[in-house]
Amino acid sequence: MEIYDQAREGRVVIAARLTEKMNVKAPTVWNTVHRMQRDGLVEINAAKEITLAPAGQAAAESIKRRHLLTERLLVDILGLGWADAHEEAHLIEHTITPRVEARIMAVLGNPTTCPHGNPFPGIDPASRPKTRPLATARSGEEWTIDGINEDAEEDHDLMSFYEKNGLKPGARLKVTDVASYNSTITVRLDGRDVTLGMPAAQSLRIVVEAPDAEP
Repeated sequence: MEIYDQAREGRVVIAARLTEKMNVKAPTVWNTVHRMQRDGLVEINAAKEITLAPAGQAAAESIKRRHLLTERLLVDILGLGWADAHEEAHLIEHTITPRVEARIMAVLGNPTTCPHGNPFPGIDPASRPKTRPLATARSGEEWTIDGINEDAEEDHDLMSFYEKNGLKPGARLKVTDVASYNSTITVRLDGRDVTLGMPAAQSLRIVVEAPDAEP
């Protein structure tokens, strides 16, 4: 899934990035990648860039869809918190059959994103708003949160911070201060100020342009 996630974020996937992200040794990563190549799941070009083959892409999209759908179920129906839902979804996603998946989709009203605003596989990019990181905003500007970058979902404490402070998809905020001297940005939402470090602000997407908006 890490190959899929990095590619989904527009990154060039190489073994060094997988090693860093997964916190394992390089030989372990390469052994796994070569085994996936033999199984027809990935392709490796001359520059040693790793891409998913059609079979690998289909398998990854199936797992990702079930994961995001499980998050929706846990949050929207069972009322579980964001951070806990992401972790629990990893335990449940592999047990969901196509029949159960279809039923959950129907019960939830056919959602197109997870609770954190990330689109399900197969969603037309043109139907999604154009975004940029909150970290690029300037003082005095007002924005709507689109979602949270998927790599941030692995940080339980960060996700709890976002949820606790109302930094969720659809939330409207105003930037009240950008302090470059200590790398923080302060926003006002729901009548109170919240200060974030720039790395946390970098993982929050703000809506720049609505889908299919006129230029």
